[in-house]
Amino acid sequence: MKLTMAWRNVWRNRTRSLIIMASVAIGVFAGVFVLGIYEGMIRARVRKVIDWEVGHLQIHRPGFSEDYDAGVTLFGTAGIEAFLQHHPSVRAFSMRAITLGMLANATGSAGVEIIGVSVSDEKLTSGLDRKVMEGQVLRMAHPGDIMVGKKLADKLGLRIGGRLVLTFSDAEKNITAGAFKVCGYHRTNNDRLDERVVYVHRETLKRYLGVAGYHEVAILLQADELLEATEKELQQQFPQAEVKTWKENSPETDLMVGTVNQYSYIIVIIIMIALAFGIVNTMLMSVLERTREIGMLNALGMNHAQVFRLVVMETLMLTWVGVPVGMATSWLMLNYFSVAGIDISSISGAVMSGFGFESVIYPTFPHAQVGSIVTIVLVTALFSSVFPSVKAMKLQPADALRQ
Repeated sequence: MKLTMAWRNVWRNRTRSLIIMASVAIGVFAGVFVLGIYEGMIRARVRKVIDWEVGHLQIHRPGFSEDYDAGVTLFGTAGIEAFLQHHPSVRAFSMRAITLGMLANATGSAGVEIIGVSVSDEKLTSGLDRKVMEGQVLRMAHPGDIMVGKKLADKLGLRIGGRLVLTFSDAEKNITAGAFKVCGYHRTNNDRLDERVVYVHRETLKRYLGVAGYHEVAILLQADELLEATEKELQQQFPQAEVKTWKENSPETDLMVGTVNQYSYIIVIIIMIALAFGIVNTMLMSVLERTREIGMLNALGMNHAQVFRLVVMETLMLTWVGVPVGMATSWLMLNYFSVAGIDISSISGAVMSGFGFESVIYPTFPHAQVGSIVTIVLVTALFSSVFPSVKAMKLQPADALRQ
């Protein structure tokens, strides 16, 4: 009975009711779309960190990550390599030699992280061949090749075919230097990484450093869900080594994931608060227009609690008609842009690459957050109905009938 009465009351003023339903739909659409954009950005960034930068897991000798001492190489690398080759969760892995040093040419110098890689392994682990922007990947017949980031090349005026000198400390703490020839530029859309990292042949770097072992093993898994289980297994199998996940190797990305999620919910809440004022205004107008009617209902025996519930039901009906429309619209739009993409390179492409994000965003529908959004909308509707409902409860039958 009360549901029927509330539904009829909603449609007494069709224009006003449709406007508030449209407002709810637009609010839900805006909230879901914002979450979809943020989720798409974060997924792309995490994917880039794992597939192009640090892998799912990395193995080092304890203490190496603190100062990149060339003499701190892994123990038992043959056993680690054999174990990873037969592990069903491992898609690919790369044994690396790493050190810190200075890169210098005729125009200037810069501090760099020098990574010695096996090209065949690195293609599978970090997509080294896909990073080449200009020139070519490290050539097997040219042990003196070096790949530099496009950002660093622009900064120092490095040209393909040009020569440069790398200076660093070997395993005996002696300063050593080597001459290299630029074979190509790499680019990852992470300016900080492109300005810091250079790639050389692994055996060449090991020879300069005077080491026989490796400093790092980067591991790519078959699926993200295998991360924790594989980490524990590696730690148990190689207790003398230090096993770190991508979250530990790229803590700024992990922090960014949590921060962006918090900010996205704050934006949704702000949208809902703005929407709440519209709902309150509409319902209050509806109550004031029906003062005589509410007084008549009170006179016929409807108590204050029943009047309160009636106004709350009307508010919820107005809200819940708009929710599915907003959800459906956002789902359609996000599905479209998840394929077409949103190109913001002309607006803030440089800023995005500075933080390691792509300039083309591929949003995705936030399925995991749908429940949270629905809860926020429900709470907003309930709070919005309180003031009009209390106003209706305070009407005295005799005073209301005289108006």
